Amino acid sequence: MTSGPAIAGLREAILRVFPELAGATFTCLGVGWHSTAVDVDDRLIFKFPHHEAAERALMREASLLAVVRPAVSMPVPDLTLHSGPPLFSRHEKIRGGHLLTEQYDRLTEQARRDLAERLARFYAELHGLDPEIMRRAGAGSVEAWLPPDVIVEKALPALPAGLRAVAGRAVAEWRELPPDPYGMVYGFFDGHGWNMAFDHDGQKLNGVYDLADSGFGALHQEFIYSSFISPDLTERIVTGYEALTGRRLDRRRIALLTGILRLSELAQHADHPDHGPAMIRNVAEWAGTV
Repeated sequence: MTSGPAIAGLREAILRVFPELAGATFTCLGVGWHSTAVDVDDRLIFKFPHHEAAERALMREASLLAVVRPAVSMPVPDLTLHSGPPLFSRHEKIRGGHLLTEQYDRLTEQARRDLAERLARFYAELHGLDPEIMRRAGAGSVEAWLPPDVIVEKALPALPAGLRAVAGRAVAEWRELPPDPYGMVYGFFDGHGWNMAFDHDGQKLNGVYDLADSGFGALHQEFIYSSFISPDLTERIVTGYEALTGRRLDRRRIALLTGILRLSELAQHADHPDHGPAMIRNVAEWAGTV
């Protein structure tokens, strides 16, 4: 396991509850904004939240997953909570790695179809869950984006001149955008490749994880995150979802919301030496598709 007193403390916390793992191999999967994840023997994942807000999010995720897991065909984590202290969660590892653009581009046509069909069905199943049951399980509204005026103030000046006009038109269109014709649904709203367990050898999706930010949002917004992998995947998911649900989705709305998400993220991180340039690249990538 990665050295250091903090990591050693996490191992001790795990062994206090699971002493049978004393001979196991512990690997730190990384320290995120909200939690640290520990892999044990490549079969168990333990998550340790960093602060009270992260603790609440972890408890909410466990409650939501208890409802979601039996209702969907997609494998998702089976979280169990241990109050500690420190509070942490445990679940069986869903094997697979992230799915990034360059990896998607190498997939066969059949693998792309299968991936899109699985994700389309996952979203259709989530959107069919009873809203009141999900509220009782702890679901709230997904995190709101920054207001249009803040995006204009902070994001547009950070963009190259050639992108400012495109971004400005997008924000103006967003200001006038009517409510989603399908209203609000409970959904994942985080379906990018960093939350996927993808078997690259078998070219198949083994499951998704990190539903802590799932909640109620506008239905079309569900379909914007897969564009971080590929616009081709987004189009395939949308087509599959339409076939499953009978709903006709507005691709222009999805493209617009994709851009607003990226502009909102840029507005939050424009001054960050690492995140800022990455967010500008994300906006440029989106602008090249509209």
